[in-house]
Amino acid sequence: MKQYTLLIGGERVATERHADIRNPSTGEVVGQMPLAGKAELDRAVAAASAAFAQWSRVPDGERAQACRNVADKIAEHAEDIAYLLTLEQGKPLNGLGSRFELGGALAWTRYTAELSLPVEVLQDDNEGRVELHRKPIGVTGSITPWNWPVMIACWHMIPAIRAGNTVVIKPSPLTPLSTIRLIEVMNEVLPAGVVNVITGENEIGAQLSAHPGIAKMSFTGSTETGKKVMASAVETLKRLTLELGGNDAGIVLPDADPGRIAEGLFWGAFINNGQTCAALKRLYVHDSLYDQVCQALTDYASKITVGDGLDEKSVLGPVQNAMQFNKLRELVDDAKAKGGRILLGGDPQEGPGYFYPVTLVADVDHGTRLVDEEQFGPVLPIIRYSDVEEVIQRANSTSFGLGGSVWSADAERARHYALQLECGSVWINKHGAIQPNAPFGGVKQSGIGVEFGAEGLKEFTVSQTVLS
Repeated sequence: MKQYTLLIGGERVATERHADIRNPSTGEVVGQMPLAGKAELDRAVAAASAAFAQWSRVPDGERAQACRNVADKIAEHAEDIAYLLTLEQGKPLNGLGSRFELGGALAWTRYTAELSLPVEVLQDDNEGRVELHRKPIGVTGSITPWNWPVMIACWHMIPAIRAGNTVVIKPSPLTPLSTIRLIEVMNEVLPAGVVNVITGENEIGAQLSAHPGIAKMSFTGSTETGKKVMASAVETLKRLTLELGGNDAGIVLPDADPGRIAEGLFWGAFINNGQTCAALKRLYVHDSLYDQVCQALTDYASKITVGDGLDEKSVLGPVQNAMQFNKLRELVDDAKAKGGRILLGGDPQEGPGYFYPVTLVADVDHGTRLVDEEQFGPVLPIIRYSDVEEVIQRANSTSFGLGGSVWSADAERARHYALQLECGSVWINKHGAIQPNAPFGGVKQSGIGVEFGAEGLKEFTVSQTVLS
């Protein structure tokens, strides 16, 4: 059994204690995570701080090339990282699984490498010249989740180093191995200390977010944990980018074609087995085509193969962990008790593996936990409505505001209603289709700040105004 190490200042650092990492498809141990303590955290922050003194002064073009080199390394090792990712996360290698995630990590890295933030000249006349410069912040901390661990690690790290910062990353204790491997290959082309990885249970993440040597935190995960990260940043007034939970609404207007939208609705809800912050989690369907949409979705979903991620025939894998698996059970049982009609699934088998079947639940409404809470798994509630203006209000009646979508044969009509949804991103006739040039972030309790594109790159800088 391989015992993994931390990577600090370009060196492998062993720890005295380790924790088993298990395959959610089988329960088998696939590796052992090193358990870092405060001493290792301090060492990582010190290494990143020392590296920042040099890295922040590297010319912009050279940093861009370094990011291109990182992309080349990711491409070179994509298959072995994807395999490790499937072992610890469960998602299939094929389809929209681990290879897809590595492709996304590569695409975001290549795109971000080409971004730049040139000096902005705000005034240049006989009264003087005013320039706005963007400068790196310092050592940035990153805490990543278990659902898309490699891709989100790149979302956090690549813009940070592109802007001249250095990084200490702490992955989820459920999926640390692929991130350790990612940092290893990045260190083959980056100066020592520019990216460092520590791993451990949740307490080391709390220590990272509170550390006085960290100038900015990037966090992706639950709203409740995001609040704790924000609270720990108060003492040092750290800058923050928080991408938090969502309970995304999709609204099907009465002119939509059920047969044409069924595939898009399914993947909007069930990509990564529904374990995606901006997945479609509440589907509102107009009464006039409610039954047709339910039938079209059921027909499509019934053909999806769920199985071990290493099986090339699997389209979806297991739920990643026992806590999430048990929550899904509770939510579906509550929906059944309140009159929810199971169209498909809803009856998970006992292990091995956390396999929850693709589940569609009709005839539910607000006041049911499955509608009111973020399920974060392969279960979709389908809610009937009759008044479009009223359903917009219902869709907005949540503390979340990450994403939303409107489905219609009339794109302009869909846009009219999409602009009324209170969310950071909204899609028309699709859901969750993020891209590296489109800023992404939440409103309300779904986050602070944005990622991606030039706006996301700016989040890793401080501005300095020069007047002459």
